[in-house]
Amino acid sequence: MRDVFVVAVGMIPFGKYPEKGIKDLVAGVMGNLLRDGPIRQDQIEAAWMSNAGWGMQTGQHCIRGQVALAPLGFEEIPVMNVENACAGGASAFHGAFLGIASGAYDVALAIGAEKSFVAKNADAEARKKGFESFLAGTDVEVTQRMIAQLRVDAEAKRGEIERGGSPAAGESGGTHSPFMDLYARGARAHMERHGTTQEQLAVIAAKNHRHGALNPDAQYRRPMTVEEVLADRLIAFPLTRAMCSPLGDGAAAAILVAGDALARFPGARPVRVRASVLVSASQKGGQSRRAAERAYAMAGLGPEDIDTAEVHDATAFGELSQTESLGFCKEGEGGPYAASHATALGGARPINPSGGLECRGHPIGATGLAQIAEIVMQLRHEAGERQVRGARIGLTENGGGFLGTGEAAVAIHVLEGPPGAAGRTS
Repeated sequence: MRDVFVVAVGMIPFGKYPEKGIKDLVAGVMGNLLRDGPIRQDQIEAAWMSNAGWGMQTGQHCIRGQVALAPLGFEEIPVMNVENACAGGASAFHGAFLGIASGAYDVALAIGAEKSFVAKNADAEARKKGFESFLAGTDVEVTQRMIAQLRVDAEAKRGEIERGGSPAAGESGGTHSPFMDLYARGARAHMERHGTTQEQLAVIAAKNHRHGALNPDAQYRRPMTVEEVLADRLIAFPLTRAMCSPLGDGAAAAILVAGDALARFPGARPVRVRASVLVSASQKGGQSRRAAERAYAMAGLGPEDIDTAEVHDATAFGELSQTESLGFCKEGEGGPYAASHATALGGARPINPSGGLECRGHPIGATGLAQIAEIVMQLRHEAGERQVRGARIGLTENGGGFLGTGEAAVAIHVLEGPPGAAGRTS
């Protein structure tokens, strides 16, 4: 396989854009992307486009990439449409990587865009579609049965509270996707098994809010203390709102180039893709751990070599779980590891310097590519106030959907910065 490099990344600030559609978001990110590197649009030979919800929202179920890119002048090149729930962006990147590594193309585009924000004053049908876009990232039949049981449990819990019981163990503290209940169940199991505390989860969330406050592209840019995180509205114990990723819109993209074609692009600041791995669900579980083992083997590195990482923290517990699965700490030690501040800027291995999904935001089809963009900026030493000092090797982990209690898809990428980049650390 040929060496593959990222030569340009781009994203738009994640947020809420009720007046914009997918085509608008794609146009915005392509402008930023082409300004980042020496690639012209007419040099792109193939594209992989990630989106999850466009079909459910407007009926654009098919040819999404062609529809989004055609107004920008993309013609004739192959466009591969990718849907892999929350792992869609990273899966698009994996497809572009394989296209180049195999020798089929020299220059490829990976792009993701999503509209997931539904306004509070939207009509019932729009809100129903917004909920269904998340439900679709599960085995729908199984999850509908789970939701029905949750409603029974909630009624029982309400009766218990009325009789003087504690509300802390309740499944739901407000309207949210079923994913929050799944994450909350995983967090409670971890707490029971390993002694993890709600305060340790709050440390993770507060850290990400501090990081997000330094990121001009983040959806949430207000720092929060551990105490403020704990005092926020309960979603599903032990998760408060500040521990959970928000709904929002956004787009992100990357251009990948073959190593033997780099000479055609003078001035490029290439970041090498040392590993690109995509793993699907298994009855054995442990998808992230297996994907990480394969990625480390492909890269010829170990967890001790990773300087910084962007992981899929749909909730603070998601980050805690991934630090264990990726081998940054031992199983069961994710809580103390976070409490040691090793994962904060200035710590031994900063995790989610962008603010993560909790603060940068989580427009489903764009998230994996936003992670790539952050790590590329970190490895080029262009991340400004949130720069990880001396960063040379970075990792992204992007999970998508649920089958049972585990991710339906996990994509992991290991990237290496250009020679001498660490010397430019401020």
